[in-house]
Amino acid sequence: MSDEATTASQSPRPNLAAVAALAGVSVSTASLAFSGSGPVSAPTRAKVLAAAEQLNYAGPDPRARSLRRGRSGIIGVVIEDRLRDAFRDPMNIAMLDGLADETGSLGAGLLLLTENGDGSGSIESAPVDAVVLIGCSTRLFASVAVFRQRGIPLVAIEAEPMDDVVSIDLDNRAASHALAAHLADLGHTLVAIVALPLDPERSRAALTPRLEASGTGFTAIERIRGVREVFPDAPGLSTAGSFIEEGTIAGRALLKDEATRPTAVIAQSDLLAVGVLRAAEELGLRVPEDLSIVGFDGIRVDGIAPHDLTTMVQPAVDKGRAAGRAVIAMLDGAKPRSAAFESIFHPGNTTGPPPR
Repeated sequence: MSDEATTASQSPRPNLAAVAALAGVSVSTASLAFSGSGPVSAPTRAKVLAAAEQLNYAGPDPRARSLRRGRSGIIGVVIEDRLRDAFRDPMNIAMLDGLADETGSLGAGLLLLTENGDGSGSIESAPVDAVVLIGCSTRLFASVAVFRQRGIPLVAIEAEPMDDVVSIDLDNRAASHALAAHLADLGHTLVAIVALPLDPERSRAALTPRLEASGTGFTAIERIRGVREVFPDAPGLSTAGSFIEEGTIAGRALLKDEATRPTAVIAQSDLLAVGVLRAAEELGLRVPEDLSIVGFDGIRVDGIAPHDLTTMVQPAVDKGRAAGRAVIAMLDGAKPRSAAFESIFHPGNTTGPPPR
């Protein structure tokens, strides 16, 4: 190692005091110059930044700033899905977009966590200022209790109602009822359900009273309840996630036996509905002449033309924004009200009267 390299490696790291001394200003003035706040003239700020560049000083340690403010500058986002699956669902991405849009004004970062612990850290020990729960189940109650003890503000998007948690709700039950009523009005009586995951293991299983009673998937359960208000005995299957391939697997199982084949399928997401559509095409079934299919979400899915999916269109981005506004209000010491959103029925061309 050269003498020059040895000297460089042994040189102390530059600090704000050294920058202030080189710029000929006080440490407090140098600090204000870096933060961009306070009465610091443009020439003084330029002098401080030039001194910092000369000393190769990148700025005050954000960790120290966080300690002084008593905040980490991080908002935790807890997602029920595994992270490797979460970003395959356009609804999660849309909600995160809306949340990031609103919280961007805080200069805060988003830390993604999951119920099953495969996120960026432990839920209970994550250094966060606030937490947003997206579609989380009753399994999270213990973690929520820890957040409460730490005094961390909590907002829940489509999660089980919890005390002291601001709720951002969607009309899952009423919207699913509307879809079922649409099929009933068309004359369908043999209707099946393709559901989102109901249990922590994300089991592919037949819908049974026991599975529904013990299920932890809040959104899935609410949507099933809406359908059962119209079709109390509708059979169905739970899937391993909101993916096209899962809808195809479920569709094959429900449609393969002509003797028990439903005339309509209510899928709990548009991606699942597209999977059922593909299963129907594999079996030579025409949609909607032989089989009606409805979805939920209102996303754009490429490659299904000439089909236009009958579905409920939900305001996913707006839900994320509402959660972001609630976070901002709570961090300011306010008590925001819960918010509720409604879905809009989109009558596509994938539903019609049952085959004669």
